[in-house]
Amino acid sequence: QVQLVESGGGLVQPGGSLRLSCATDGFTLDHYAIAWFRQAPGEGREGVAGSSSSSFGRTTYASSVRGRFTISRDNAKRTVYLQMNNLQPEDTATYYCAGEIVGRGELDPGSYDYWGQGTQVTVSS
Repeated sequence: QVQLVESGGGLVQPGGSLRLSCATDGFTLDHYAIAWFRQAPGEGREGVAGSSSSSFGRTTYASSVRGRFTISRDNAKRTVYLQMNNLQPEDTATYYCAGEIVGRGELDPGSYDYWGQGTQVTVSS
């Protein structure tokens, strides 16, 4: 059974940092693209960062986070991370990780088959 479980969210002041984790189970991680999405109240789901399956070897970032957020993966630990630096109030949202088999890590939520339950990130002073 495919599972993705996010953790690491919380409350942080503007300019602060958080690292989100997406623990996976039930599939071979390097065969899957994993991406992070976020959704603020009343807004649609926005792609943040994607890491392709190993066959493509690429990462993708939304322009709003490029240079501040970094996606990485540890296939041995079956975990994908999102390091978020210089967080701003507009980054406040529920963050989800999602998986797509043999994917390019692009940021179209419709491409992803499996989703976690989400972790809340709140940036506020």
